[in-house]
Amino acid sequence: MIIDSHAHITSDKMFPLIEDVLQRAQNVGVSKIVNICTDNLSLSRGLEVKKKHPWVFNTAATTPHDVETDGELFFPSVENAAIKRELIAIGETGLDYFYEHSNRKCQLNFLEKYLDLSLRTKLPIIFHCRDAFDDLFSKCDEMYRNQKALLHCFTGTIAEAKGVIDRNWFLSISGIATFKKSQELRDVIKYTPIESLLIETDSPYLAPQSHRGKMNEPSFILVSEVKKLDYEETISTIASNTESFFSFSKVS
Repeated sequence: MIIDSHAHITSDKMFPLIEDVLQRAQNVGVSKIVNICTDNLSLSRGLEVKKKHPWVFNTAATTPHDVETDGELFFPSVENAAIKRELIAIGETGLDYFYEHSNRKCQLNFLEKYLDLSLRTKLPIIFHCRDAFDDLFSKCDEMYRNQKALLHCFTGTIAEAKGVIDRNWFLSISGIATFKKSQELRDVIKYTPIESLLIETDSPYLAPQSHRGKMNEPSFILVSEVKKLDYEETISTIASNTESFFSFSKVS
């Protein structure tokens, strides 16, 4: 059982091709896709796709890049969908100080709002974090201690990975791990126990090296490349990790 733990299949770029994308995913053994909704349109599409394809599951939040412009507009929709149990997680939310498309105060404000929503609805949370781990760890230690969290598309250092693992959170690995300049990330993967790992595509972004230049999609998901272990062992453990993190059985 292969689960793509993070894909944007109802984004503008992917949605027109969604039926073909889903069929190709099934053809290579993908049994579940976690669709990340980042605005009202992608969420409304995601809820409709879920009706036709029950093996697609939705999460929602405004990314830290967009909270300054879209945060207030989208948050009520996320809250409503979470309360109605239409989501399996809250996210992706978090902090990005590398690009800082939204100012840090606004990012922190919405991080707090989504942490609170996660606590109120008892849904796990998916983090995007870049160059902001100190603030993310500090805020979560303050108001989100001992809760379920996932660092999506992890590209941090071994020290930052240790901070994630010490909090009993998961790390998710994308196609970036196959890029020629990603040796530091491959060292992080070697360091991280497989029991702490998930896999994702982040479609339509970050196609792995073997598909560079193409639009990424769930059928390109990496499995045994993640830890260089036996295929069946890897796929079984990572699927078990993913099932334990997400509330697949609780969605309405």
